[in-house]
Amino acid sequence: MYDAPSHTVPLESVEALRGELENLFTLTDTTLDFPEPGQVRFRGYFICDPADCYDELRRRFERHGYTPLVRPAEQGVMVVALPTVFNPPDSNWIINLVLFLVTIVSTLYAGAINEPEFTGTELWLGWPFSLSMLLILGAHELGHYFAARYHNVPVTLPYFIPFPSFIGTMGAFIRLKAPIKNRRALLDIGAAGPLAGMAFAVPVLIIGLLTSPVGPPPAGGYLQEGNSVLYFLGKLAVHGRCLPDGSLVCNAADWLQGSVGPAARATIDVSLNQVAWAGWVGLFVTGLNLIPVGQLDGGHVSYVLFGKRARSFFWPAIGALALLALLTGTTTWWLWIVLLFFFGRSYAQPLDDVTRLDPRRRAIAIFALILFFLVFVPTPLQIVTP
Repeated sequence: MYDAPSHTVPLESVEALRGELENLFTLTDTTLDFPEPGQVRFRGYFICDPADCYDELRRRFERHGYTPLVRPAEQGVMVVALPTVFNPPDSNWIINLVLFLVTIVSTLYAGAINEPEFTGTELWLGWPFSLSMLLILGAHELGHYFAARYHNVPVTLPYFIPFPSFIGTMGAFIRLKAPIKNRRALLDIGAAGPLAGMAFAVPVLIIGLLTSPVGPPPAGGYLQEGNSVLYFLGKLAVHGRCLPDGSLVCNAADWLQGSVGPAARATIDVSLNQVAWAGWVGLFVTGLNLIPVGQLDGGHVSYVLFGKRARSFFWPAIGALALLALLTGTTTWWLWIVLLFFFGRSYAQPLDDVTRLDPRRRAIAIFALILFFLVFVPTPLQIVTP
């Protein structure tokens, strides 16, 4: 029976949707114009696993101009019929191409500008950095892209963002054009980017470190990159010593000097070439993306693991970044606090929020959170003065 005497939903549509639930869902009650006007809520129990039958349910509802949302209820499960069908238009790939070409130029310049032979026009000198950087960023975004396509989620091609800075870019992103089906798909799409990017960033970093000289830093001022756990271990594995300063025993003083302590002049350090620099940036960007809040990749991972409880990570994350900014004097974290405050409190909620992660995906999600702590850099860059 219906529990609303007046309604905006056509009764023939309600009856059609009730019929489409047959052999998929045991219906206990129907509510019109709930939770919003024009929507219909069906409560009951799935006969089959929602992970196996949601696609069929969605196909049936879309024939009548509706999309099903699946949510847990106090008793059983509720299916909310949204009066819309997601059918986004095609994207304009020319924009993606133009941005990519401009990013090639900007990263070439960023790589070439520190070469002694560079006089202002020899952009080709920056090809090692540009190629390495675009490989890492491209792998990251294509990881998202192909995972989305695998789960039949409409998605744009990657948008590369050129920017006149010491790395020549502000990264890249893709835009999902429709909601994601369930938590399993959300995990696949969210984690595929960082994992694919790391598959390129780690070899690029190792190759760069193998070809970068170790010795006294420049006599004048220079820029000191910070340590993450993985970057520190990479230098230790390649050069057999703790850097900066190259102590034979890795003690706390060495670690603090390269990561969270005030900038100090090292006696011995690795002088990063273009490839190693791109590898370090790749690890750093991965760490930023894996911060476990909002629409970041780490936010997707935390949501699939903890559901709505993931929202409780927001203020601790803000507090941790503020503490880092105060202790290290890194202004970058203040910028990130502002960005997360305005854009980091909404999470991607899948259409089917009942299906849980399988053991393999749960292990991947936990690994992604561990990876965040391995590649996060407390003090990204410090200027060391003469």
